[in-house]
Amino acid sequence: MEITGDVAGIDIGSRSIELVVLRGDEVAHAAKVPTTYDPVGQCRALLRGVSAGSFVATGYGRKLFVEAFPATAETAVTDITEIQAYALGAARLFPQARTILDIGGQDSKVITLGQEGRVLRFEMNDRCAAGTGKFLEIMALSLQVPLENFGAFAQAADRRIAINSMCTVFAESEATSLMARGERPQNIAMGIHLAIMQRIASMLRRVGLAAPLVFAGGVARNPCAVALLRELTETDCFIPPDPDLVGALGACLHGRRQQEKNHA
Repeated sequence: MEITGDVAGIDIGSRSIELVVLRGDEVAHAAKVPTTYDPVGQCRALLRGVSAGSFVATGYGRKLFVEAFPATAETAVTDITEIQAYALGAARLFPQARTILDIGGQDSKVITLGQEGRVLRFEMNDRCAAGTGKFLEIMALSLQVPLENFGAFAQAADRRIAINSMCTVFAESEATSLMARGERPQNIAMGIHLAIMQRIASMLRRVGLAAPLVFAGGVARNPCAVALLRELTETDCFIPPDPDLVGALGACLHGRRQQEKNHA
């Protein structure tokens, strides 16, 4: 099937790659694939049959994309940072948004916004697995719970316990010790979620949480993470219909702005 659009945005993350194609003001196409060991090959598969006037890449693999898919006379290829992409995407979906939280596979970020998605301040954790989707993934594997069910599993806890270590290796060892002492795995799962979201809440406070808050990224699909975020910040949050696609949408919007400037 051929897919044509004005601009395509592609978000190359550590766990997944998302594509959004805009035609006019409407999303003509959206898709997602795992990043795997071959992100360039996955991008080629994702873009098969897709044509657009410009392609804008974001995410940790954005420079790789620009090198692998050079611009031509007919097609522009550029890139923007994740911070810019998430700011533009969230502001498009929720114009009233003033703070964005994104918890991805390998990093977490908090962005405060001004008018029209302008970035005022941000903080990013990309040096430690604690407070990221990777931490949740490893701990779900340790408890032998499918990642997609981990949040609901944690919500079945009958009490809250503390997971004291935020180092992935030590936290996994701590969880194993708790299980050996007979602690319910649901309670351990809740302790893991609580440790992560307490860290995220501190990050939000440091940057300066201003409502409304938008929670984006794959972890926004986790019901326990969402509930704890609301509890710990005493703030409601907006969840995009497809929280994984916010960065790719923002990349599209950046491309649209560049096209408008070029035609002005």
